[in-house]
Formats: sequence, C-alpha cells, structure tokens
Amino acid sequence: MSFDFVKGEVLLIDKEVGWTSFDAVKSIRGSLQKTHNVKRFKVGHAGTLDPLATGLLLICTGKATKTIDNLQAQHKVYTGSFFIGATTPSFDKETEVDNTFPTEHINEALIKEMALSFEGEIEQTPPIYSAIKIDGKRAYEYARKQETVEIKSRKVHIFYFNITKIEFPEVYFEIKCSKGTYIRSIARDFGLSLNSGGYLSALRRTKIGDYSVDDALKIDAVKELIHSIKMDHNK
Repeated sequence: MSFDFVKGEVLLIDKEVGWTSFDAVKSIRGSLQKTHNVKRFKVGHAGTLDPLATGLLLICTGKATKTIDNLQAQHKVYTGSFFIGATTPSFDKETEVDNTFPTEHINEALIKEMALSFEGEIEQTPPIYSAIKIDGKRAYEYARKQETVEIKSRKVHIFYFNITKIEFPEVYFEIKCSKGTYIRSIARDFGLSLNSGGYLSALRRTKIGDYSVDDALKIDAVKELIHSIKMDHNK
C-alpha cells in the first residue's frame, strides 16, 4: 500500500461525535506537517458533518483538493433517528427542547405515508444553527446571539426516505439525498408533517457517491498511517 499525500489522496474518515469537520482537517494537516516536516500542506474536506453526527468524512490532501467540488456534489446516504413530539431551535440535540406536541394520533401507517411524501424534489429551509453565510457571517453566529435573520429556502432532491424502525418516540430512517440537503431540516419538517414536532436525535453518514464508511478509518488510525509512511518530496 503506497500513499503520496503531496500528489494527492482522498482519505476516508469515520468521524466520531464531538469532532467538527474543521477539527478533523486541522488534525490531519498537523499530523502531515509534523511527520514530514512540511510547513504548508493543502488539506480540505468534501462536505461538512455536524459535531453531533458521525460517519463518512472525505478529507483531501495535496492536489486531490482540486476534486473537492466534484466530491461535494455527489449524492449522500444517511442513517439516524428523529425524536417525535418535541422541537429544538437547532433542529437537533445541540440545543434544549423549546416546545412539545401531541403524538397520540401518530401511528406507523402515518409515519410511513409522510416519509414517502418527502421523496423527489422538495423545498427546505436550512437551520439557523448552520454554517451558511449571511452578510459575511455564519448563520449560527446570529443564532447564538439570538438575532433574527432570514434564511432562503432551497430545492433539494430526496431519492429515498425509508423508515427502518419505529421505537416511538424515536423513528429510525435511511435517506439518500442530493448535495445541500439538511437532515436536521427534514427532521423538523417531518415532525410538522405529522401534525406534531420533531428533531434530529442521531445522524450517521454512510455514503458519499461510491465512497462508503465501511472502508473508512477513525482519525487516530489515519494519523498512525501517516506516521508510518515516509513521503518522497521529490516525486
């Protein structure tokens, strides 16, 4: 097995809870710089994963960073769970529950019917707690200061939305979607479609295009790999 991090590699990371995508990039870059005594090293990721999410994160090094836009455009597959009957400002567990809603009317048939209604092209509004830039600032910066800003809705495509298990109030799913889809927004909108509320309680990205998390390594394992390889800077 040979690697050339300058020529360019696409590293498959199985990101753990608590890491931001930038944390992962910074850690890999630092490892490359230290191990190979290089002051500057091109490293970037191809698609953000929230700190509370786990799963596949593609990190590109060297000349492979030129492929980031193409990789970001690939379809993605996620698994996870929604909590039904409550909402949070961030649409996930990052913030505390702000409202609760009735759930007595919700049954398995309704849950599966509503999931099907999301398939195809839909319009969604990204969460205010997101990295979208508004007037030069990240949306979450406004949210944390409790400042109100308008986030434009966007069209995304849901290729399938399968309900894999129901352990109410948790509903488990697998979703294949286009670039730019916020699963947290689907959680919120799915709760509304049930005439209730919902937020994302767990999320794992399993695929980006043809790349699978089954082939990914934890960050520490990737750093060990980097340390074990001598790179020929003259190539």
